[in-house]
Amino acid sequence: MLTLFALVVVGYVAGKLGYLGGDFDRQLSRLVINITCPALILSSSMTGTLPDRHLILPLLLISVITYIILAGGAFLLPRYLTKKTEDEGSIGFALMFGNVGFMGYPVVASIFGHEAVFYAAVLNVVNTFAVFTIGTILITGKSEIEDGHFQKKVLYSTPMLAAYLTMAIVALEIDNIPEAVSQPLTMLGNITVPAALLIIGSSMSNLPLRSLLGNTTVYVTTLFRLAILPIGIHFLMNIAGFSPMVVNINTLVIAMPVATYGTILCLKYEKDTTMMTEVTFITTLLSMISIPLLVTFFF
Repeated sequence: MLTLFALVVVGYVAGKLGYLGGDFDRQLSRLVINITCPALILSSSMTGTLPDRHLILPLLLISVITYIILAGGAFLLPRYLTKKTEDEGSIGFALMFGNVGFMGYPVVASIFGHEAVFYAAVLNVVNTFAVFTIGTILITGKSEIEDGHFQKKVLYSTPMLAAYLTMAIVALEIDNIPEAVSQPLTMLGNITVPAALLIIGSSMSNLPLRSLLGNTTVYVTTLFRLAILPIGIHFLMNIAGFSPMVVNINTLVIAMPVATYGTILCLKYEKDTTMMTEVTFITTLLSMISIPLLVTFFF
């Protein structure tokens, strides 16, 4: 957690010094979304060790149920958390999406072992689908809806195509991907984490120092993001009868700080990044405390 947060600090300093910012951040965001992120998604299914096939369907099912619940919260809660209508989309995104792909994998590996990374990747299929569909609607408002109909092109974006292919690899148990394919994808995907965190840091550098300290709305949103929603869903999924292993990995994945895609999507669609950046910064900082506590008391 400290290592990942250090990259955000580097991005902040680089932004202040003029190495990052403006058009460069927007172009780097496009690179992350359309090229390196899809590579990261694909490479997650090419580790050489496939998960227990009996856990694949429960993982997908618990993830679908979880994101239905989170979507409800994302559309209903923001109106009670802020008086600024323009911030509701950012708050909704922050409540719904944790940093699964960037921070979830290393944290899951450190707690459950390296083999559990693939289970997190299976959960991330649903997360990826939701980010680029529901998440896009939350950030853009009605700009992705034409005459009441959702633009189908979002379903065929590069990250979504990568998610579909990854799901197929898992379902068909394809574990003999040639290294000539898997290694370049892995190297390209590895760019995603530092690039995304540098973008977050650079966005923070545009804010007054006082803004990085947050406000009441940011801290209430953080409480929901890091504690109330993960703990609530943890108990609900236990009651629903899912196995402890599946419940614990799902809980840990959704307890991550706000997804860096929030800031990236704001930049892509030219939306104000202030609220998104503030809540991303605060949740990333406080997650270094909340995640160890969550694991200690609930796993």
